[in-house]
Amino acid sequence: MADFSFDTDAAARRGLYRAGTLVTPHGRILTPAFVPVATKATVKSLAPEQASALGAQVVLGNTYHLYLQPGHREVATAGGLGKFMHWDKPTMTDSGGFQVFSLGAAFGKRTSKFGSNVVPPLKKHPNILQNVGMLQEEGEARLAKVDDEGVTFRSHIDGSEHRFTPERSIEIQHAIGADIIFAFDECPSPEASEEYQREAMDRTHRWAKRCLVYHKGVGDRIQGGEGEIASNLNPIRYTLQPALFGIVQGGKFENLRRESAKIIAGMDFDGFGIGGTFLKEDMGNAVRWINEILPPEKPRHLLGIGEPTDMLIAIENGCDTFDCVAPTRMGRTGTLYTKKGNINIGNARFAKDHTPLEKECDCYTCQNFTSAYLHHLFDAKEMLAATLASIHNLRFLIRLVDGAREAILNETFEEYKKKNGAKR
Repeated sequence: MADFSFDTDAAARRGLYRAGTLVTPHGRILTPAFVPVATKATVKSLAPEQASALGAQVVLGNTYHLYLQPGHREVATAGGLGKFMHWDKPTMTDSGGFQVFSLGAAFGKRTSKFGSNVVPPLKKHPNILQNVGMLQEEGEARLAKVDDEGVTFRSHIDGSEHRFTPERSIEIQHAIGADIIFAFDECPSPEASEEYQREAMDRTHRWAKRCLVYHKGVGDRIQGGEGEIASNLNPIRYTLQPALFGIVQGGKFENLRRESAKIIAGMDFDGFGIGGTFLKEDMGNAVRWINEILPPEKPRHLLGIGEPTDMLIAIENGCDTFDCVAPTRMGRTGTLYTKKGNINIGNARFAKDHTPLEKECDCYTCQNFTSAYLHHLFDAKEMLAATLASIHNLRFLIRLVDGAREAILNETFEEYKKKNGAKR
């Protein structure tokens, strides 16, 4: 792709970490970089200008959610994701594969990428239980069912039935119009057996080939001047040819991770996503197994990782970009990042603390408001609480990763990592 490239600006003499420059049709991304999630074409509780002011270089939209609401055709009609949400910098979209996991194997359970712990309980979405007809798989009620050709799922909004195939995922992502899109994959539960992890991995590899074929077909039409593909009688006009990243799977198993990395690296992708699930304590190893194999001349994105120490460990092991909903999701519930660890601003001890949350933090929240004020906003259930907390959390992560880039350029990354608490 003429409008997409990746160059390494500095790399470890020993190890996998590096700083780079990723060029997209809508601008450069200096890596390592944290990617805020704009699930439904918005970083929750923030205006685009606020996200940009925090140092965000790129945002990631959610294919599943944008497909259901407002619909990928509406986003395409608006001129693509960036124009639709008034964001003039690079954008990404995921493939929808993680929603297969959350609506399927993880449905109704407190199961995340790292195991049974942090996914919100089902009672947060009572309409799912009341209004949605379930799909049966292995005797369990789920909202998604996987087969070799794709995934059948029901909308969490109204219960309507839908179907994603590799081709359909790529078609929708092209319509949404992001700079970087991902191949459709299956993300198994971290609790899945090695046998099922292999089955899902092999399926992901077959789907990756189908994604590439369809993606290149769209590109040929755009370069030929057509710029649109008929779909369900209504043609979609595409605005650009995005970069396509293939996704490595394999769960917690080293043999599967290395095998998947070799197979996906052998395909003609513009970059790579590291997907699937991990045991939290083994994440660094799993990422290293993969990045020792993936070609160093192409970028690597770690999907769904956003805890501060986890990101530093991932950077150490060769990842370039990361996305995660955690900073805004946690912010909305009053959990805030600090250098001493996460704190709950709703705790009574902050009610009379008339000092900034972190004096050295340069975010708008810490520069202008006290812990007591933030405590008051959450206690009073004011909307501003989510905005100020999300501003701080996002800036904390962006500043942390920007500092990692500077340390790599200055050849001081090992010291930086230890200073900022990443000991694993």
